Amino acid sequence: MSVLEIAAAVDEPERRPAASRRSYRLAIAGFVLPVVLAILWEGLVAAGIANGRLMPPPSVVGRTLWGLAASGELLTHAGATLWRVAAGFGLGALAGTVLGAVTGALPVARSLLDPTLQALRAIPSIAWVPLFILWLGIFEASKVALIAVGVFFPVYLGVAAAIQGIDRKIVEVGRVFRLSRLAMTRRVLLPAILPAWVTALRSGLGLGFMFVVAAEIMGASEGLGYLLVDGQQLGRPDTIIAAIISFAVLGKLADGLLVAITRPFLTWQDTARDKL
Repeated sequence: MSVLEIAAAVDEPERRPAASRRSYRLAIAGFVLPVVLAILWEGLVAAGIANGRLMPPPSVVGRTLWGLAASGELLTHAGATLWRVAAGFGLGALAGTVLGAVTGALPVARSLLDPTLQALRAIPSIAWVPLFILWLGIFEASKVALIAVGVFFPVYLGVAAAIQGIDRKIVEVGRVFRLSRLAMTRRVLLPAILPAWVTALRSGLGLGFMFVVAAEIMGASEGLGYLLVDGQQLGRPDTIIAAIISFAVLGKLADGLLVAITRPFLTWQDTARDKL
């Protein structure tokens, strides 16, 4: 072990608490901008400078959220939305990973499947709605299928591109060490595509929350998308904004959970993210 490696190993325990404190400070700083904007808008409405009818102040939205939570409606709507997103994400991510791996690794499959999948990717999400209703009815199956379509394409593209972009040199290093095909896949190829796969999963999850709105607008009786439509029909902008905030919170929590689950698989990365 060289002197530099020894120094780095000694210094590593000291850097970890500092990096952890810095990440916590940055996480807290992320709440500063929305809080400042909310306080500013509350003050403008209270002073009569701005009209709070179409854009209610945070105090009104907070009372609406509290009322929905106290009555149990918010939990019911959030639970229905989360179940649909989870089911659609699982199906879409699985299909996207499998087909992305096949088309990325096999040129023949890429020639046969990729042009059709790229054409389907260009179809707007709302265009699938009447077809899924016709095929699957207006109940949960059509909603989950629509969300799965939204999740599928970013995962498929991310996995296929990651496999095609694997550095030839690391494959040659594996061959120099005479790794078997299984060992090459486990020790070289999978670690090479994992970062891109995790990014693709996060993109797919975000689109899943976007597609669930279209899914719940097409005939749901519960869910945050239904709450949006209900607020529009009743002329309640506070209800609409409460539903939007709920979407934002649930989406952020789901993304954070996905990052936490996948983080142990990426600890081998030696990046400069803690140095910036």
